[in-house]
Amino acid sequence: MELNKLKGNTYFIDAPTNIGVYVFKNKFCLLVDSGLDNSAARKIDDILKKNGLHPKYIINTHAHTDHYGGNHYFKENYTGTLVYTSEKESIYMKNSELFSTILFSSNAPKKLTNRKPFVADEILKYGINKINDEKFEVLSLKGHSHEHIGIITSEKVCFLGDSIFGYETLEKYPIPFLFNIEESINTLNTIKTLDADFFIISHEKKVLDANEIKDLADKNLERIENIKNTILELLDQPCTKEDILENIIVLNDMSTNFKQYHLDYSSISAFISYLFDNNLIDYSLEDGKLYFFKK
Repeated sequence: MELNKLKGNTYFIDAPTNIGVYVFKNKFCLLVDSGLDNSAARKIDDILKKNGLHPKYIINTHAHTDHYGGNHYFKENYTGTLVYTSEKESIYMKNSELFSTILFSSNAPKKLTNRKPFVADEILKYGINKINDEKFEVLSLKGHSHEHIGIITSEKVCFLGDSIFGYETLEKYPIPFLFNIEESINTLNTIKTLDADFFIISHEKKVLDANEIKDLADKNLERIENIKNTILELLDQPCTKEDILENIIVLNDMSTNFKQYHLDYSSISAFISYLFDNNLIDYSLEDGKLYFFKK
C-alpha cells in the first residue's frame, strides 16, 4: 500500500478497497471511502501520516462495510472530520442492520450482521458540490447499491467505487453483487460517456483511461446479459429461485459459504425482478412452492 499520484492534487492508496485522496493546499485531505474497519483505516492513516497529510473529509460511495467501516477510526482520531454520502446510503449507514435484513428477508442471524452504525454529517447533491472551496462532481451510479455515487475531481479523475467491477472481480465472482439490474445497466452505459482522464475502481489494481473504462463497462454489460440468458434458459422449465441459484453454482463450479450464498441469492432475486418487470417471465404457485418460468 502506498500513496499513488494520479494528476495534480488527486491521488489514491492501493488497498483491498482502493482509497481516493484529494490533497488541499493546507495539507488537509479528502478521502473517497475509508476501508473495511479500524485495522484497514489505521493502515491508510499510516500512509497519510508518512506524507504529511491530515484527513479532514470523507466521501463514502455507498454503505457497504468495506467502504465506510473505517469512518469510526477517522472520526475518533481526527476531531472535526466530516463524512459525506448520498441520502439513501446514509440511511443504510445509520441503520446498519438494513443490509443484512434485505439479504435474509427478515431479522438476520449474527453471521450476517457485523456492521456498526454510522451517522453521516452531510448529504451530497448530484452535480457540483464544494468542499473546502474545491469543486467535486457527484454522479448517480445506482445498481450495486440503492444510491451508489461516484466522484470526479476538478482534475478529471473519477472514483467509481463498486458501480463497475474490475477484471479480477469478474473472474472471481460469476455472479457479481447487484441490487438493481435496470439501474446497473443504465449506470454502466453512463460510465462509458463520462468526461474524465483516469478512472479508479474500488477492487481493481489498474488505473484505467477513458478507452479502457469503456471496454470494462462492456464486459460488465456482457456479464449481466449472460446471467440473464442463463436464467431464461433454466426457466424453459419451471424453477424456484433456489433451483436457479443451485444450477448456476453447479454450472460455474462455484465455492460458497453462508454469507456468499445469501449475496448470490440476493443478486438472483434482482435478476428475477428485472425479468419479471420486463414481462419476460411469469410465476405459478404449486404445492407451497413459488416457481418462475419463461413466457
